[in-house]
Amino acid sequence: MEITGTVERINGSLVLADFREKPKIGDLVEVGELKLMGEVVRLTENIAAIQCYETTSGLKPGEPVRDSGKPLIAELGPGLMGTIFDGIQRSEIELWNRAGPFITRGVSVIPLDRQRKWTFVPQVRKGEVVDGDIIGTVDETKAIEHKILVPVGFRGTITDIREGKFTVTEPIATLDIAGVERELTMMQTWPVRVPRPFKERISLEMPLITGQRVIDTFFPVAKGGAACIPGGFGTGKTVMLQQIAKWANSDIIIYIGCGERGNEMADVITHFPELIDPKTESKLIERTIIVANVSNMPVSAREASIYMGITIAEYFRDQGYDVAIMADSTSRWAEALRDISGRLEEIPAESGYPAYLADRIAEMYERAGRVHTLGSVQRIGSVTILGAVSPPGSDFSEPVTTHTLRYIGTFWALDTELAFRRHFPAINWLRSFTRYLPLATMWWSKFDQAWEQLRARALGLLEDASEIEETARIIGEKALPDEQRLVLLLSEMIREGFLVQSAFHEVDTYCDAEKQAKLLRVIMDFYNVSAPLVSRGVPVEKVRELKVISEIMRLKERMEIAETDRVKGEILRQIDELANAYEVKI
Repeated sequence: MEITGTVERINGSLVLADFREKPKIGDLVEVGELKLMGEVVRLTENIAAIQCYETTSGLKPGEPVRDSGKPLIAELGPGLMGTIFDGIQRSEIELWNRAGPFITRGVSVIPLDRQRKWTFVPQVRKGEVVDGDIIGTVDETKAIEHKILVPVGFRGTITDIREGKFTVTEPIATLDIAGVERELTMMQTWPVRVPRPFKERISLEMPLITGQRVIDTFFPVAKGGAACIPGGFGTGKTVMLQQIAKWANSDIIIYIGCGERGNEMADVITHFPELIDPKTESKLIERTIIVANVSNMPVSAREASIYMGITIAEYFRDQGYDVAIMADSTSRWAEALRDISGRLEEIPAESGYPAYLADRIAEMYERAGRVHTLGSVQRIGSVTILGAVSPPGSDFSEPVTTHTLRYIGTFWALDTELAFRRHFPAINWLRSFTRYLPLATMWWSKFDQAWEQLRARALGLLEDASEIEETARIIGEKALPDEQRLVLLLSEMIREGFLVQSAFHEVDTYCDAEKQAKLLRVIMDFYNVSAPLVSRGVPVEKVRELKVISEIMRLKERMEIAETDRVKGEILRQIDELANAYEVKI
């Protein structure tokens, strides 16, 4: 029976409707003659508060409201890869084709193409018992093999399965569930606010390698972990997320533009289809899904976009893939929560955000993880969530940043001062941290057994240099002891020769793990052999004049890893010459 109501009052995107029979919280509804899509967010007696996903201009009291009886769901199946959706999974390419650059209200777009046929190859046979298993595959793109899953909760015996070309809604198999036959298609649905189930969480084992040295070496994030990237305007959050999306060793990338400026999302949408994926040598977009809900779209759709992206990620995780989510930015998502809360006249908490902000942030980041998926055959998949935060005035004490810190394992603090000095990625090494160091140490030890010690020593030198710089500002650098001046020199070498990395340099845009380990080793070896010289009276100016320093600084731009071995030999030769000149034994 269809549940209907009428519009009583309109407050921006919030609509109050009178229903004779109560709908459910979370139900999708069609509002007014234009059939604007909305969601029931509160019930008071027979009055339902509806948050519209579209602008309510021109809507009048008395217009009809129809309840679909279903929550906001994601359509999951072949055809997702390479698509650009809005926050409620409408294809923005299809919206453009229908109405041009400006979205017409009330337009309903089916997420998955119902006409396109996909070649289905069965992986199970008639008579097999399945429960969350993969029953077949579809070559969706050159990069991704789409694995067709038995829908969650469907356990039974395959009585028929077909091979050939089918649309996502045509039956491909028949399942006997306790004597009742159910036809299976390649498409399934799932409510976006409900986490998809799995057998069990398992421990994280390896870092997500991004090719960015400051991340991988100093502040790694685990594959299946969660990281936060806070930073003010102009600190490079978006470029950093795009770099990680391009180079991270994940199977699938989901990029969520949540409330970002239209020009930034236009840049992503323009360049991703052009980029060559270094992993598959095909187009990067072939293993990427973009959810673009920019700042001029209604706030309720912005709030839904994060859940939509995570639900799609969990679907591919259940197929056994490693998925990385780039959420840019969770601050805009939190602002949408604040806006909706204000319209509902809820009592505000700090900075006007709702009191349940921390719970919502926790719910989001807790959907990251590495799991054993459902199914009789063991599959391991992971979802890694990287959330950008845009604190006003780079104030990390504001509510979104402080609450996020409680639920993530890696914190990349972007620094406005570093960005102004053109030091990119502008991650402040004194404010950032990682909780994934033990697993990272085990993984990196295959490249250098002393990796943990080298990393700790390099960070220690950067911290010491920060304290020494405070003194140098008062008395001048030349008044410092030579040992401290050497620390400043090494700090400069680490910053400029290791941490600074250009996203636009042909070679330096990506640095593989072996090269990172060797670069760090070369820099620290230079310090280990030069420190004894300075402590025994060799002037630090003479050390600074060594030609090998400029070679060390340029190593990051050299493609050949073998160059590091040559530079190591050059360090020893030039240090030996300097020691002989001052008759110092080392």
